[in-house]
Order: sequence, then C-alpha cells, then structure tokens
Amino acid sequence: MALGKVSVNNLNLGQGAVTEIERYFLFIGPGPKNAGKLIALNTDSDLDSQLGLPASDLKTQVTAARLNGGDRWACLAAPIGPEGDWQTALEQSQQQGFSVEAVVITQPVTKGAELSAMHDAAIALGNVYGRRVFVMAATPSPTPLQSWSEYLVDQKAIVDGLAAPRVLAVPQLHGNDLGVLGGRLANAAVSIADSPMRVASGAVLGLGAVPVDKEGIPLPSSIRAELDKARFSVSQTYPDYPGVYWGDGNMLDTPASDYQVIEYLRLSDKAARLVRPLLIRRVADRRLNSTANSMAVNVNALMAPLRKMAKSVKFAGEVFPGEIESPKDGDIVLTWKSKTAVEVYIKIKPHNCPKDLTANIALDLSTDDSE
Repeated sequence: MALGKVSVNNLNLGQGAVTEIERYFLFIGPGPKNAGKLIALNTDSDLDSQLGLPASDLKTQVTAARLNGGDRWACLAAPIGPEGDWQTALEQSQQQGFSVEAVVITQPVTKGAELSAMHDAAIALGNVYGRRVFVMAATPSPTPLQSWSEYLVDQKAIVDGLAAPRVLAVPQLHGNDLGVLGGRLANAAVSIADSPMRVASGAVLGLGAVPVDKEGIPLPSSIRAELDKARFSVSQTYPDYPGVYWGDGNMLDTPASDYQVIEYLRLSDKAARLVRPLLIRRVADRRLNSTANSMAVNVNALMAPLRKMAKSVKFAGEVFPGEIESPKDGDIVLTWKSKTAVEVYIKIKPHNCPKDLTANIALDLSTDDSE
C-alpha cells in the first residue's frame, strides 16, 4: 500500500551565459595615491582624485587607455608605492576574486628576467585560479643621450633569447604607447579577433609627441620596423595616409608557434573560458558516459559556445564575420582515458586576415578592332 506523492523539480541544464571578462584589464604601477588598493575605473571616473596628483606613469597609461577604449571602457587600477611590487598587487586582486583578461604593468622593465617573471605569474594564475591572462609590459623610452641605433641595441637586449608567450612588450617611444595599445585592445567596438593593426578601427588617439634622439632625428620608420622584428609591439604610419596606427600585437613567443600575435591567444583563451564551466558541471555526472548518444549530446553542448563565437551578422549587404569560423563535425573530440577520466580536444579556426597586401597593375595595349 502507498500514498500518492507529486513533486516538481527545477532542472538546471547549464544553458546560461558565462560572465565575459574580455576587454577588462588590470593596470599596475607606481602612483602617489591609494597605494595598495584596487580601484574600479570607467569613462566617468575622475582620475585626479582616484590616482592622485601630480601625474604618474600609471595615470598617464590609464588616461591613454580610456581615450582609446571607447564608450564602454572600464578597468581596474592598482597603484603601488615606491617600495611596492606588481606581484603583490596582482596576487591581492586575485585573492579578492577579480578576473581580468590582461594585466598591464606600467613600470618599464630593463631586463629579460623581469619579463620572464611576468610570464611565470600569468601561468601561475592559470594553475592556481584557473584564470587565463596575458601581460602587457613597458620597456624604457629613448633618452636624449641615445642615438636610435643605440636605443635599438638596448631594446633588443631585453628580449634576446626570451620565450614568454603570454607577455607582450611595448617600448614607450612616445611615453604612453602602453596605454594607447591597452585601450585599443579593450575597445568594445572592435572584436577580440581583430589585430590592433586593423586600420578600419581608426587611428590611435592621444599618442605622445614624436621622440628624437641625441642628434635631433625624429623616430624613423626603420627603427619601428626593427623593433617589430624583435617581437616588440609598436605604432606605425602609412606614407601619404593620415593618422597613426598600430602594428601587430606581438607576443614574446618562439618561432613557428601558433600564438605569436595577440588575437590568436585571445581567441583561444576566450574559448577556454567558455568551455571550462561546462566541463566543471559535468564532474561525476553520469549523463556524460561512453555511450554513443551521450557522446553526441555532450559534443553538441560543448560546441555551443564555439557556434556563438562564430556567429556573423549581415547588414547593408555586407557580412561582419564572427570571431572564428563555424565549427564543423570533428572539431570537438571526447576521448575516454579510463573509466573516470575524459580528455576533450577542441579546434577553433580564426578567419584569414590580410596584413600584407600587394596590387599588381598591368597595361592593356591591345588594339580594339571595332574602332
């Protein structure tokens, strides 16, 4: 014998959105006010009251980032005192639960070991907190006592032999290059799949004065080209075309690597952030098993964020592509390593993007027989 019972349960199928942290950066650097604190800033913030007077390098870079970051720009700032260090500020931000896409360290580095330490810190965040970040670092500005050739030798020595694939180094040629690039990468009007080189994004804003060397020679394009070859990220101009633009966002990665430019790393990191919560929800859930139906259902579920990244828009006869190409069958593979261990292989494919364009023009000197 039994009594009738009815229950209604809400099932959570894990179909909600994942909080997006792309374009949200943490700026760390010496400042005269609020040292040791984390300050949330946006386009309305009074930087004088938040970051203090007189002007500091931290405020200079944040000001440039805000100018280039568009109307939805926001960031975290972590001023440090004269005896402070960026490692402590970074760890403090993580312990307080702040997730950011990039860490921008405004105090210029002079040795490769400093850049290596920044890469190690980025890797550690992934190991400890499961958070993926890249680091933007400044290298020194040219001094009035240097020639351009001497400056180039000094800069190349900083990154010589260094492998730091999560670090992007920016020479402070104009004094605020780091902030300008930081804002350009954080602009919500531009896809994370776009290179900062993209001319259609517009010219950079508020870049400092053109530097000169000890002989009074303005910054030559050849020096910027050599810095780019050495894996630095620098501004650029096009003769007879107005405005200052940017080159590639070069990562300090090794030759033949997949992640030598920032847009490829950002795409992989975004995909990882979207997939990770889906994998966490499946821990010890027997609905993910080795049966054919389960494998198909779970592959389809893991492919959903990739489809979202690939979504394009057609407007006024023009197609605005998604961040990646649409995923295909076989782009996600689940492999059972044991009764309790699963490995997931995921492939994402960025769109082709022209960075070196050449036009070939030929004359047609044939005679029109109809004349």
